Amino acid sequence: MPFDSIFRPGLFAGQTVIVTGGGSGIGRCTAHELAHLGATVVLVGRTAAKLANVAAEIAEVGGTALTFTCDIREEAQVRDVVQQVLARQGRIDGLVNNAGGQFAAPLATISQRGWDAVVRNNLTGGFLFARECYTQWMSDHGGAIVNMVADFFGSMVGMGHSGAARAGMVSFTETAAVEWGQSGVRVNAIAPGWIASSGMHTYPEWMRPHLRVMHRAIPLQRLGTESEISAAICFLLSPAAAFVSGITLRVDGAAPNARLASPLSAMLPGAPENATRGECTWPLGEHERSKPWDGFHLACPSKLFADE
Repeated sequence: MPFDSIFRPGLFAGQTVIVTGGGSGIGRCTAHELAHLGATVVLVGRTAAKLANVAAEIAEVGGTALTFTCDIREEAQVRDVVQQVLARQGRIDGLVNNAGGQFAAPLATISQRGWDAVVRNNLTGGFLFARECYTQWMSDHGGAIVNMVADFFGSMVGMGHSGAARAGMVSFTETAAVEWGQSGVRVNAIAPGWIASSGMHTYPEWMRPHLRVMHRAIPLQRLGTESEISAAICFLLSPAAAFVSGITLRVDGAAPNARLASPLSAMLPGAPENATRGECTWPLGEHERSKPWDGFHLACPSKLFADE
């Protein structure tokens, strides 16, 4: 069973697209959809075995994927990978800056080392890959870059280091769209809301009760799927977005618009006993009217919700 994409077959035929963090989660899903649509996908990540597994999955359904291990935080490694991709493929049409990661902690407990690690993962690494793709190829040939951020709008309580990095990536996206536009390069960002993916298993046990009820704070009353993020990425890479640059496309079910006082602050270890979850300024009635799009034939949703 192939990927069930809403886009036409062959949309990215003949193109080469790099997907960082392509070994799992949203990156894996996006790589499958791009390959299904004809692209040669370049999977980049730190764990060779995970990349190889995804490449094998793609090959099984007739797609093409290359793998390169790389720590996106290391400038020399990033430069070398881009050089190798160009030597092998002769072109880089798109870059999906998906790799990243964070851990939950209140600001007062985050060490400089922890802060630096998250900022380098979510901001510096994306800048390095974008800069190298631009200077080594796109400055003379054009292209499209999609940066991954997050729902940090109105704060990212409990993950302030990630929120700061994601906000920085939005600013980088807007600046690069201006500076690189003369080369025919479009630069945009995707801001996923709460997505039901295997990535939720990386969060600590104390967050799980919060995650189980998060859908109640979303006007569409559900979490998103990996396929819904992948589809948005494919749109921004496609010719349909030829006049779209410098934006951050939220894919979040309108959660920030509900103006929720973040419930995560009440869940943090050491939070006052009288801390509350907060309320939305508009009451959100429970419903099941929002139907998810899930075209990924090999999707691995979080087991967190399996017993509900």
